[in-house]
Amino acid sequence: MQNASSSDTPHVPTASNPVHHSSFWSFVLSIGIALALAAIIRLFIFAPYLVSGSSMEPNFQDYNYVLVDRLTYDFSAPQRGDVIVLKLPEEPNRDLIKRVIGVPGDTVVLSGPNPTVTIINTTHPDGVVLDEPYVASANFGGTTNTRYTLGPDQYFVLGDNRVVSADSRLWGVLPRSDIIGDVILRLYPFDEIGLFPAQARYQGL
Repeated sequence: MQNASSSDTPHVPTASNPVHHSSFWSFVLSIGIALALAAIIRLFIFAPYLVSGSSMEPNFQDYNYVLVDRLTYDFSAPQRGDVIVLKLPEEPNRDLIKRVIGVPGDTVVLSGPNPTVTIINTTHPDGVVLDEPYVASANFGGTTNTRYTLGPDQYFVLGDNRVVSADSRLWGVLPRSDIIGDVILRLYPFDEIGLFPAQARYQGL
């Protein structure tokens, strides 16, 4: 006859064991869900960017931290005056921040010693000079006496610091597919936090 020792008796887990086990996996699941949501938001909805360079001065400086809306342009077109982040057409791994100046159907004319922007379209067949209060007087400059006609899904973008900005004057029109999103929030510096920073709006143009 075998000796029935206590080790032969089936172990009955205490009530605390399953609770502890369940709590651990609930925590892991919560972390996994949170990370997945963060990844979805980062890839498809909002993305943070750090501004580098002087091409958008005085409105954006080095180390400004901004949030870009990646979703809205899936449902509505970029507007003249929007500040956007884009993929450089000739170097897709490089992202730039610029302002939308011309939209599909426009002819954009740069003219004068401190080049002004004239927009010619069906609403203004004789052209209208674009009012650009976001460009500091010392920041006008660069290419002049040129024109660019935009086809469907083509945009013309410029930096607010025209003297130093590399933009559509250098590498041509911007396909809509290269637009990442609209800058909707400045998060840093803290004293400049705000929605749609430096955005301009043009009615009837």
